[in-house]
Amino acid sequence: MPRIRNLIVPTVCCLAVMLMSQFVRAESKTIARCGAGWLEKIDGLHVLHLKGTPYEMGYQHGALLKQDVKAMLYNLLVKQGETEIDVEGFKIKPRYVVGTVAKLQRKYVPKKYYEEMQGLADGSGQTMSDVITANFIPELFHCSGFALMNSATKDGELYHGRVLDYAVDWQLQEHAVVIIAEPAGGIPFVNVSYAGFIGSVTGMNNNHVSIGEMGGKGLGHWEGVPMAFLVREVLEKAKTLDDAIAIFRDNPRTCEYYYVISDAKTNRAVGLEASWNKFMVVKPNHTVDKLPTPIKDAVVLSAGERYKELTKRVQTGHGKFTAESAIKLMDCPVAMKSNLHNVLMAPKSTKFWVANASKDKQPAAFQKYHAFQLSELLKKIPARDVTTIPLAGKLRTASSKKTTLVP
Repeated sequence: MPRIRNLIVPTVCCLAVMLMSQFVRAESKTIARCGAGWLEKIDGLHVLHLKGTPYEMGYQHGALLKQDVKAMLYNLLVKQGETEIDVEGFKIKPRYVVGTVAKLQRKYVPKKYYEEMQGLADGSGQTMSDVITANFIPELFHCSGFALMNSATKDGELYHGRVLDYAVDWQLQEHAVVIIAEPAGGIPFVNVSYAGFIGSVTGMNNNHVSIGEMGGKGLGHWEGVPMAFLVREVLEKAKTLDDAIAIFRDNPRTCEYYYVISDAKTNRAVGLEASWNKFMVVKPNHTVDKLPTPIKDAVVLSAGERYKELTKRVQTGHGKFTAESAIKLMDCPVAMKSNLHNVLMAPKSTKFWVANASKDKQPAAFQKYHAFQLSELLKKIPARDVTTIPLAGKLRTASSKKTTLVP
């Protein structure tokens, strides 16, 4: 079952997969189109292209992944959502707790995200209430990450590693999708996600900014902007590292969350604690009470023995890291055994590598890494001779001005 930790733990268990450091064009096939959006499979993994207003993007998402969205909502809200789990010593049923959370947070969520969720509901044929509840579930569970840059890597390139350490028994991995989004008026970005989710916990934008979320305690402190929507705001709006930091600093936050944020234009990265009651930026080579070992040009966030092991590995490989060796920092015992996806991002080139847990619930660490490049995916054009789903629904346009978020 999922467990919430109060500190961050970079990445995954024992890795036996060779990571390609160069982008390789894998076999791809267009599945269907909807408006300006389309779905393809690359090397066996769904890649969903979304483009337009919030409602249009939501409708494309729901229509093109209709069966996955339906199955995901049933699994989350019925099979898992009504089963008691232990969270910080309390027995809770996620569906009912998250329904309450969604109501508390509604006034903090930009209207455009409700427009997108309405589009998703209309496109998939599911109820708006179920779509909303599923999209607030990330407020319960949490994860890990690191960044290496400048003198820490062999060629000075910035590498941002991230593990999503939700439990594999929730079966989200069966509906994994790489979302390539081009929001009207926003920065194009990749969101490594799951069918039915519009928020983000792992992503990178076309302005070379990358971000991964990690979580701690603070359950019950929900009076703020949901974590997954703050991350999404970074992907859509942050042109620089300072822009990204400001989004967290200047808006009401929830629970206890940590982030690694990177900007390859300046080869800068920071660790960030952005909880409901605390905001702190941790720069490379700086120490705080819980992170006593500074490392030049590295952001290392972890806890206990994992922190000691990770810092030792980074110190040992300092100055020699490539994409292949950076991902091996995520081997156990640094990481937990249960992990849903692992992502290594190289935001300068916009290359990224994704591994998902298997259907038989084996961790992402043991699975194949799929290589992509955001800048190349944005150039792709779908095949014309495929199923075309009409872009129907109310086709409303969200007012991005009606938002509590500070730019």
